[in-house]
Amino acid sequence: MRIILDTDPGVDDALAIMYLAAQEDAEIVAVGSVHGNVPSPLAAQNALRVLELVGIDAPVAVGAARPLAQPLQTAEFVHGSDGLGGRAGAPPRGKPVSESAAEQLVRLARAEPGEHTLLALGPLTNIALAVLLEPDLPKLLRSVVIMGGAVSVPGNITPYADANFFHDPEAADLVLGAGFGDLTLVALDATEQARVGDEWLTAVGALSGPRAEFASGLLEHYAAFYAQMFGTPGCTLHDPLAAAIMLDPKLATYREMPLAIELTGTHTRGQIVSDQRPIASDAYITSTAGTGRAPVKVAGTVEVQRFLEQMYEALRMS
Repeated sequence: MRIILDTDPGVDDALAIMYLAAQEDAEIVAVGSVHGNVPSPLAAQNALRVLELVGIDAPVAVGAARPLAQPLQTAEFVHGSDGLGGRAGAPPRGKPVSESAAEQLVRLARAEPGEHTLLALGPLTNIALAVLLEPDLPKLLRSVVIMGGAVSVPGNITPYADANFFHDPEAADLVLGAGFGDLTLVALDATEQARVGDEWLTAVGALSGPRAEFASGLLEHYAAFYAQMFGTPGCTLHDPLAAAIMLDPKLATYREMPLAIELTGTHTRGQIVSDQRPIASDAYITSTAGTGRAPVKVAGTVEVQRFLEQMYEALRMS
């Protein structure tokens, strides 16, 4: 699978890259950075760092510096001031390319229609900009997998919204309504199942080698944040699960439904609005729900143990 990765590393983004690097059927052909966990320029530096660690030579483009319609918000309080839990280390050897992440995505999609899968692990600003640059983008990509949103569970940054969609609700709404024919959403409904505890973290901590030791350091920082916030040991592997589901869709079950994003609610901005009604005709749903959108595959129940075994093996192989 040829993958264009849009990401905001970020601890779990870095772990997702490490997961993909260990999979024979995954080829990261390009990376775009986006604001989210850290500002976009730092996210690009972190992407370069992790790619160099795992031996992947792929262009990294700096993406959007801010959301489409609101001030920039980042999450260093979760991921550390360097975005990598204090483990970023020396600057990367490589430099970002000159074109923007949105321009890179459009160029690659136009050059080889139907050949690339897009994996979006951060706010969707770059993807929205790419759709505005190339309205036919939904026809040019093979498939799209997005980590973001909360459909039937609480959010993690507000009671109703997850961090990725809350950090740019307008972009998320534009992308969900753009007409991508094969779009899978790995929302908190799925990722909150991928919670690891002491036993799994200890097993990873016992692994040797530069990649495994780097991952262990990331997880140590992440677990400490979770322990401070929730009072229990462990952490949730949001982005690695989205990467795993992209490569192995049988890891999850799915429901299909049209989705939109609440943009004006005083308390619900960034919330997913899902039409889950098993009723009526398309004309009725279009006229009453106001979406008229193609359904999105939403990941539901996850084979968590199989995923965690895959994640452990990916780190062990390093």
